[in-house]
Amino acid sequence: MLTRTASSFWKTLVRSSLLTLVAGAGVACAGGSGGPPVTAQADSAPDAAKAEAEPAPAVPSGPQFAVQEKPTPEKVEISDPPEPPKPSGNPLLGAKLFVDDEGAAYSYAESFRVKDPEKAKALDRIGKQPQAFWIGDWNADVFRTTQHFVNRAVKQGTVPVMLAYNIPHRDCGQHSKGGSAAKADYQEWVRRVALGIGERAAVVVLEPDALGHIQECLTKAQIEERFFLIKDAVRVLRQNPNTVVYIDAGHARWVKVPDMAERLKKAGIADAHGFALNVSNYVSSEENIEYGKKLSEAVGGAHFVIDTSRNGAGPADKDAWCNPPGRKIGTAPTTETGEPLVDAYLWLKRPGESDGTCNGGPEAGKFWLEKALELARQ
Repeated sequence: MLTRTASSFWKTLVRSSLLTLVAGAGVACAGGSGGPPVTAQADSAPDAAKAEAEPAPAVPSGPQFAVQEKPTPEKVEISDPPEPPKPSGNPLLGAKLFVDDEGAAYSYAESFRVKDPEKAKALDRIGKQPQAFWIGDWNADVFRTTQHFVNRAVKQGTVPVMLAYNIPHRDCGQHSKGGSAAKADYQEWVRRVALGIGERAAVVVLEPDALGHIQECLTKAQIEERFFLIKDAVRVLRQNPNTVVYIDAGHARWVKVPDMAERLKKAGIADAHGFALNVSNYVSSEENIEYGKKLSEAVGGAHFVIDTSRNGAGPADKDAWCNPPGRKIGTAPTTETGEPLVDAYLWLKRPGESDGTCNGGPEAGKFWLEKALELARQ
């Protein structure tokens, strides 16, 4: 539960962003200042000089609004976090979500603004929407990367959304293989993420596909370790009362409700704010809502969020998930869903970032201009 009631907390955030605009202290636009990035966010992690050169914030004082410039901790203690307070209601209601003006789609749109206005207009449909930031083993210093991303959101008076994607044996060795080498490494990593957030407001979705894949490639011991690590991560992140945490639960066409419910319980859903559906997938919101309601009932009424970034045309033929053609962007990110159990529609996968080296795509996570234009123009 947040340090104040959810509605009043987020209303204060919204008011702060308006005050910032009135004061004339806008955030500098990175789009077009040196050309669009070649790759996705994995290659855009800030270096020390960039982080240190950031201007002072023009937002109200207090922990939720503070720009944090702490040095990278040399050592992080691993201890058992206490049980957090039980969440209730929609913690995102009224939240103003962060729009990343350093994202690839935003930058490409700026680069096309004069020479190809139609492309710029199409890419604006992606780049000007709030989108999540993925953190994982590609970040050389996940503490500084997280700190910098949250700082940028704070300066806008907005709330950043991130996905933690570094669980051991990630993606069962497929297109997004990797992750932490061992249990202790992951525990230290997620504590560095928590330190990077500090006491500020943030949303974290934990480990896409991690619960969906457990029967596909893990031993019994590795499955139990995964449950432990996700539950530990939930409690670590929730030590900050302003961090909202959702556990990934696949999508409506993957794991049956009773099986996913059991996995969520073992992974600590009782301590999280809820679960996330359809991350990086194409299943319709309607189908995911139906599935999510049944799953919620099976786990004690937990709320959920849905990734609508690429489900505007629904699933592809035979549920193809790796860069299928003919898809389009879905419902714009919002915390006003009209569904009591659905806290938000979010763009968790950034439209235009590849699912992997399939159907002509680059490596997973890299920005693919042609695909972004296809998704935006459908």
